Amino acid sequence: MVTGLRSPALRHVLTHLITPLLMCIGMGLAYMGAFVTPEPNHLPVAVVGSGPEVKVFAQSVKDEAGDKLDVRTVASRAEAVDLLKSRDITGAYIPSSKAPELVVATAASDMGATAVEKVFTPVAAQQNLPLKVTDVAPPAADDPTGQGLFFLLIALSIGSYASVAALGAAGGELPMRARALLAVGISGAVSVIGTLLAGPVFHLADHDLASVWGMSWLYSAGILFIGVGLHTFLKRWTTLAMMVLFVMLNFTSSGGLFRPELQNGFFGTLHAFWNGAGFVEGVRGLLYFDGDGLSGNLWTLVVWLLVGLLVTAVAGAVERGRARGHVRPKPLDEAEEAEEELEESVAV
Repeated sequence: MVTGLRSPALRHVLTHLITPLLMCIGMGLAYMGAFVTPEPNHLPVAVVGSGPEVKVFAQSVKDEAGDKLDVRTVASRAEAVDLLKSRDITGAYIPSSKAPELVVATAASDMGATAVEKVFTPVAAQQNLPLKVTDVAPPAADDPTGQGLFFLLIALSIGSYASVAALGAAGGELPMRARALLAVGISGAVSVIGTLLAGPVFHLADHDLASVWGMSWLYSAGILFIGVGLHTFLKRWTTLAMMVLFVMLNFTSSGGLFRPELQNGFFGTLHAFWNGAGFVEGVRGLLYFDGDGLSGNLWTLVVWLLVGLLVTAVAGAVERGRARGHVRPKPLDEAEEAEEELEESVAV
């Protein structure tokens, strides 16, 4: 047994098993930490009306909810609708002695609308009145939960980071300029596929498909350029790094399933600048909220692409320096090639 453990082949296998085990740990921590126990965390809501009675009611709701809700008062229903469509609030409660109403925008967050309904339904029930729920921004008919954009994000991400693994395994001997051109072409193909899925195939988007394609390309190209550049430095650990950046931290902070107001502060903070959030919120604003917040989300995607271009440029300079010094990377042997193929299949 001891002799077997000393076998170079067995040690090689055990060493390479570290990557999938770390993926298992990371995925479990990220997904369970982000999705298993969603709870309101400073969820912004409004109470519609004016006068001391409304202010007292709003304060009582706040006192009972504690840090779960951020409660404000607004003077009119129209003002509340504007705040919903700019995604500054998740729901607005209109008190009434006859027909209380809750106004929501489920396209912004179906889970958020559900959470707000759970808060105010008991309030109306205390008056023995049914609560009328009005949705001022419903999602597409073929995407009733509004979560289709999250699954589009997953498709674009897999196409992008799996292509990084393929370029690392099969294109490592190509010059960096060739790999960069391939990254441009692959991101174009991935974004076209994503746009077709979002439009004519699953009808998540029925307008502005050219803009959806543009954001898809920015998102995919950012991932590809970061991955191509990192591979020069990380080699076989590139797949793990890509999984951490663009799955574990990315999907969980994107807002595709739960907005940051339903998550803890860590994922809420990432949501403010991570590329997946920029894509999901950008496309969501484009399709349902008249482009609200679009410029900021576009800049998020552009900055990630610029980071990718910078990493790739630095990697190219390092590789040229190695070539001038006649210190070329050792070609992949058969075991390393098999490992790259394994990592690619795990990533997919």
